[in-house]
Amino acid sequence: MTTSSWARADDSPARVTNVELFFDLVYVFAVTQLSHHLLAHLTWGGALQTVLLLAMVWLAWVYTMWVTNWLDPERLPVRVMLLGLTLVSLVLAFALPEAFGSRGLTLGIAYAVAQIGRSVVAVLGLRGHRLQRNFERILAWCVVSGTLAIAGGVVHGHAREALWFLAVAVDLLGGWVGFATPGLGRSTTQDWTIDVDHFAERCSAFVLIALGESVVLIGSTLSELDHVSLAEAVTFGLAFLGAVQFWWLYFDRSADAGREEVSRSDDPGALGRSAYHLIHPVIVSGIITTAAADERVLSHPGATAHGTTTALVLGGTALYLLGHAAFKAVVFHVLPWSRLTAVGVLALLAPLAVHLTSLTVAALTAVVLLAVIVVDARGVR
Repeated sequence: MTTSSWARADDSPARVTNVELFFDLVYVFAVTQLSHHLLAHLTWGGALQTVLLLAMVWLAWVYTMWVTNWLDPERLPVRVMLLGLTLVSLVLAFALPEAFGSRGLTLGIAYAVAQIGRSVVAVLGLRGHRLQRNFERILAWCVVSGTLAIAGGVVHGHAREALWFLAVAVDLLGGWVGFATPGLGRSTTQDWTIDVDHFAERCSAFVLIALGESVVLIGSTLSELDHVSLAEAVTFGLAFLGAVQFWWLYFDRSADAGREEVSRSDDPGALGRSAYHLIHPVIVSGIITTAAADERVLSHPGATAHGTTTALVLGGTALYLLGHAAFKAVVFHVLPWSRLTAVGVLALLAPLAVHLTSLTVAALTAVVLLAVIVVDARGVR
């Protein structure tokens, strides 16, 4: 087969381009919207809705990341596609706060346009390329998920949740079954010869997006206070320390070491799908939940940490640690005991935390994270 003029050259590294970084800017806004949605709906139902919206945001972003691993963003048609997806993603992010209210159809249409439109461009851009048939299969699956997303925007109540859950399930299941399509066959992970450096750098960028949103939320919450007391100043420092600890756990060694391990794999497409495509949204969900916790604790540091505050502080940190533990287990084939032990400690703290102040719970959580970092450092030495 001949190679499409829109594809990246096989003999050059797939560097991250400026237009991809511009595309990412919208997702800073999207992550902020998700944090605010969680804060506005502090119930189990609201939490599940936020998880569903995060899944749709992540899939819109990560499918684009897969496409730009093969299509060259320096080519004009691909650049136009990315700029168009930036606009569509902005509309999707705008609709998030009222996704289960008046803006459901807006979000459903935006999701469908992103998933279907991107796949159409990929099919056109990979004409004659060995991956053309793969994206024809993906297009077929995205038509199904896009239709479900729009249908979910039309109906109301639990029917909307169910249809959007099915849309997300279709886009997640597709990769696991090779986007098997009648008449088109199915893809294998051996077909997905990814550029691991590009893949890892893009997913690391999304972690930074989430951490950046967390820092912005900490700063904006503090700036809204009329008077900053000592307790609020200490809470501000602990919130920033938590963001630094999250950064340290991911970027100190895991990000680069994980990239190198995936690049040495016999099937980098399969390992990349598991480690980055499926596990990273768990890491991001922990950051988003913790950002919501920081806002709540910073607003009332001396208040007793009732159930919702405890769940946000301890649960967000536990989600992050579990996601990072899963990443290390899948990539390095080791059981990360330090992280699993820390999750156990956080679980033991939960019954006690509801009798402590929010500031105290945040401080204890910071100590747990610091212990994990120290154990990691000693392990390296």
